[in-house]
Amino acid sequence: MSQSAEIPEPTAAERIGSLLTATSSVVIRAGGEQHELATPVSVHGSRLRLRAPLDAPLTLAVTHEQDGLAVVLDLTDVAPVAVRDRVRGRLTLAGRLRLAHLADDGLSVHLRLDVAHAVLSTPYGTTAITGADLALAAPDPLARFEAGLLTHLADDHPDALAVLTRLLDPELLATHPDVRPLALDRYGLVLRLDHPHGHRDVRLVFLEPARDADEFGHRMHQLLTAARQAQPAHRL
Repeated sequence: MSQSAEIPEPTAAERIGSLLTATSSVVIRAGGEQHELATPVSVHGSRLRLRAPLDAPLTLAVTHEQDGLAVVLDLTDVAPVAVRDRVRGRLTLAGRLRLAHLADDGLSVHLRLDVAHAVLSTPYGTTAITGADLALAAPDPLARFEAGLLTHLADDHPDALAVLTRLLDPELLATHPDVRPLALDRYGLVLRLDHPHGHRDVRLVFLEPARDADEFGHRMHQLLTAARQAQPAHRL
């Protein structure tokens, strides 16, 4: 899904910030070792905050590096709705990890990761950004709610998905594909059209960007109204 003036979508830096914001676990590689952390990530520009057990090997390694521990963070973006080829992207991020402070529970610590650069690979291409790029970007306001909104749409509103297909080029529906919601952001909703010989992703663009989950509901209502009235929508 390439960037274009006609079809607005998040930048690579915004996608990376959103992916980090929405995750609940990461893999950290350092000194030839791999550490899996069940932790949310707090994004503050090019600085990330993670949480780790006080006695974890990674925590101990960080405390012995005054200039920060060189690490690589790996994160896989998996679609919350069951579709074929569920991996939407893979993030590799490099930087230095430092001890921030002891957590209130006394059993864990907050770690600060200063991002040097990151690479995001998706089915549509690979993009590299710097820490400065990430510092200028903001995570999507829907990132934390995306999984819940998509699964709700898929499980509870299949009728709405059927209506939304009226916005698509009829040729895309000639093989009667299975239509599932794949992704969403403030600019729009991405549908996965899955047929026996492969799949295609299409983006439906909101009339205006959604600023929060409540506005997402209003934007979806506008799309459904346009579909029922056979009005055109942006797509790719």
